[in-house]
Amino acid sequence: MKFLAFSTLALLLLSVEAVLVKTFGFEVTRIDVGLALVVYAALRCTTVEGAFSAFSVGYLLDVFTGRPTGLYPALAVLVFLLVRGAGVVVDTRSRGPYALFIAVATAGHAVFAVFFSWLTSAAGSGHVFSLSGVPLQVVLTTLAGLAMWPLLKKIEPGERPEPGLLR
Repeated sequence: MKFLAFSTLALLLLSVEAVLVKTFGFEVTRIDVGLALVVYAALRCTTVEGAFSAFSVGYLLDVFTGRPTGLYPALAVLVFLLVRGAGVVVDTRSRGPYALFIAVATAGHAVFAVFFSWLTSAAGSGHVFSLSGVPLQVVLTTLAGLAMWPLLKKIEPGERPEPGLLR
């Protein structure tokens, strides 16, 4: 059930993001609402639900961005696992730690996306997206994640799953 809710919400939010990015003319950066969903899934869902949700959100990011196939699903699952592991030692029931996780995950996600694009494609080194837009992307994604917090709390109103990576 949560998997479908996250996938539907990701599709809706990525559509809105695509319109906003086009309307405001962001050429170097973007608002990564999908990543905010992956971070929330890592902090609040069970491992299997969250991993499937991260993969589906990554796949939708792949479709919306047109980057090399498989890049964003792999990075979304990697971000999910890293945030899930770090979330075990940090209390993440409030907006503050959630915003911090979004900021760090966005920076890491963007750096890995640029690196793997450069590594795997001949045109990757001349790609429009570069590391110069990462600070603005971190700020915009963190603000979008904080704005999405009440909506995400309605999807998962229960308590956080038991600590541990495999639960």
